[in-house]
Amino acid sequence: MADDLRDVQEFFAARAADWDSRFPDDGPAFAAAADALALRPGDAVLDAGCGTGRALPALRAAVGSRGTVLGADVTSAMLEEAVRAGRDREGILLLADVARLPLGPGVLDAVFASGLISHLSRPGPDLAELARVVRPGGLLALFHPIGRAALAARHGRRVTDDDLRAEPNLRPLLARAGWRLDAYTDEDDGFLALAVRTP
Repeated sequence: MADDLRDVQEFFAARAADWDSRFPDDGPAFAAAADALALRPGDAVLDAGCGTGRALPALRAAVGSRGTVLGADVTSAMLEEAVRAGRDREGILLLADVARLPLGPGVLDAVFASGLISHLSRPGPDLAELARVVRPGGLLALFHPIGRAALAARHGRRVTDDDLRAEPNLRPLLARAGWRLDAYTDEDDGFLALAVRTP
């Protein structure tokens, strides 16, 4: 597991400096996905695996000045880029593994996670950890600015039946981790799965 974590850190550290410039047009997709959480002023939300913090402005706009916005990532270079881009003004940045969050149980109203699930070394337990920190009835948004098929094509691959993000795989995985999948969209211009924290 430590090796998996190190691999993720090395992968993203090598790409941190030009991450935002590689995907300059993703802003509206991040904002739309953040809107899907239907956050209210004063809510507390975590961007799990926040990277350079591209979702933080939209999350801050949703919860307002009284709300709490946290961004957690395991790669310090990504968080440094978030600071360089001024996104630390939108929320508190944490150098933390989403598998072991430094948060109490049920303290959040929602979790936003862009591109996270494919980088989890233990998807079931890691999604359960996200459930631990969200109140019953709170939401999880698993998001990617392009859909599974488009993402696979970008990497010269094809979508396979064992992809964790495929609905038949994702629904039971989430259920075992304390979530109920409520909405699922997988189109070329975006992937979004919304789940509710079960009691």
